[in-house]
Amino acid sequence: MTDTTPITRHLRITGRVQGVGYRWNMAQQANALSLSGWVRNRLDGSVEALATGPVDAVQALINWAQRGPELARVNGVEVTEVESGEVLDGFEQRETV
Repeated sequence: MTDTTPITRHLRITGRVQGVGYRWNMAQQANALSLSGWVRNRLDGSVEALATGPVDAVQALINWAQRGPELARVNGVEVTEVESGEVLDGFEQRETV
């Protein structure tokens, strides 16, 4: 049985994750999983994302984040539980902060 209860998770991905199409690929994965949220580069070289959707879909995105696109070299993915707050329609790429 699939759990469709929506959850929200904040991800912080470290490693060689900028300049390799990580954000674009993550947005494609998230949209394919029908998640809402966002992804952006951080000035410290990491990538940050917020994903909301069914448990199984969010976990699938977390699993993908641990390997990323072909040119990425992921060192770690820190996942934090977040109370649902910002309501977004779809998954978007945001500017670096």
